[in-house]
Amino acid sequence: MTIEAWRITGQSQIDSYVGRWAELAVLLVNELHVTQARGRAVTPPPDRRAALQEAFARQNWTPGHTLTSADVDRLAEVAAELHPAFSGDITSLNQALVRHAAVPNLHGDPPVLAFHAPDADWADALAADAGTALAMVIGVGQGQRLRSCEADGCELVFFDVTRNASRRFCGLPCQNRAKASAYRARRRT
Repeated sequence: MTIEAWRITGQSQIDSYVGRWAELAVLLVNELHVTQARGRAVTPPPDRRAALQEAFARQNWTPGHTLTSADVDRLAEVAAELHPAFSGDITSLNQALVRHAAVPNLHGDPPVLAFHAPDADWADALAADAGTALAMVIGVGQGQRLRSCEADGCELVFFDVTRNASRRFCGLPCQNRAKASAYRARRRT
C-alpha cells in the first residue's frame, strides 16, 4: 500500500509550476470578475489594462506580451470562466479547458512545458495554462484548497497553501469582520 506524503503531513504537494498558474487564476478572477470585496462593492477601475498590469507587477508575473484593451476584455471572460472552479464546479472548468484547447506540450528553446498549443493566441494560452493548473490541483485531491472567501460581502478567491487547508477568508480584514460580526451576534442573544 502506498501512502502519499501529503496525506501523512497534511502539507500540500503542489509543485511551483502549478502553484504559480493557480495563483495567476486567482489574480485574474479577483482583478477582473469579483463585484464585492471585503464588504464593499468593487467598481471596475477606469483603466482596467493599467490595473491588471499593476496586479501582474505585484505578483512578479511578467506576461511577456504588451497588454491591449482587447486582451483585458478576453481575460475578463477567462476570469468569469475560471471563477466557478473555486466553488468546486468542475463541469465549467472542463468546458473552459476544451474551449481554450488545453493540451500539454513542450515548445521553445530550451523546451518549456505548457498546456496550450504553440500557436494559441495570448489570452487562450493564459486560459489554458491557468485552467489546467486548477484542474491539476483538483485532480490530485487538493480541490479544497481553491476557495472563495467565507465573509459576508466578499467574493474574493484564493489558493489555500496552509498546512491543514483550513483557511476560510481571503485575508485578515475579512476574518476580523467575520469575527466581530459573530461576537456582536453572540452578545445580542
